[in-house]
Amino acid sequence: MSGQVEANRAGDGRRRGGITLRGVSKTYGAGEAAVQALADVDLDIRPGELVAVLGASGSGKTTLLNVIGGIETADSGSIMVAGQDISGRDPAGLGEFRRDHVGFVFQFFNLIPTLTARENVEVIVELTGRGDRRQVPKLLAAVDLADRADHFPAQLSGGQQQRVSIARALATDPDLLLADEPTGALDVATGQGVLDLLQQTSRAGRGVVMVTHNEVAAGIADRVIRMRDGRVTANEVNANPVAATSIRW
Repeated sequence: MSGQVEANRAGDGRRRGGITLRGVSKTYGAGEAAVQALADVDLDIRPGELVAVLGASGSGKTTLLNVIGGIETADSGSIMVAGQDISGRDPAGLGEFRRDHVGFVFQFFNLIPTLTARENVEVIVELTGRGDRRQVPKLLAAVDLADRADHFPAQLSGGQQQRVSIARALATDPDLLLADEPTGALDVATGQGVLDLLQQTSRAGRGVVMVTHNEVAAGIADRVIRMRDGRVTANEVNANPVAATSIRW
């Protein structure tokens, strides 16, 4: 990527997006059909860290991401994210938390097909009342899409669409960026570019949590969390994260 993501547009050097979970559990269903997605999870993530969450399908990775992001509620335990206690908040309170503090990047982009790249970023500013529409061209330039601003999603490659989704996630200046398998639908070269954007975002001061199946991609992270059967089985600091542009898988 030639552009640098302006992840902290305020320019005040803050390290953002710290996370603390204590005794967090989540079960889907009841009786014999019950599935425990999270089981008494304790977790500490420092502000500004790039974190990779690894585990097999069904290990609880996405549920953990959704609980941290306020998309789902836990059955028990305490959750502090970006200085906010979201334990037990009602849907309206969680909606406010997501609006004010969290940006989301998904595997399948979720762009609105009838809007251009620029409009797909602008719409989140209009819907949330956060951010500044005047910053949208700068965000698109930062993800190397200045010349594609007026293109519709169908006119963009998969990697370009994912970069639009990252610009959209950053448009409200959130404290924390959550990414669920952001390279899962991309080829290696395109995936490298997306990982580079996430690494730039973290280096600029914002917390990033990325769920992935990709062991190699996890090498870019400052911290690697491993999950199995709803439990955190390892929480390791990576003393030497590699540059996203250097990895291959």
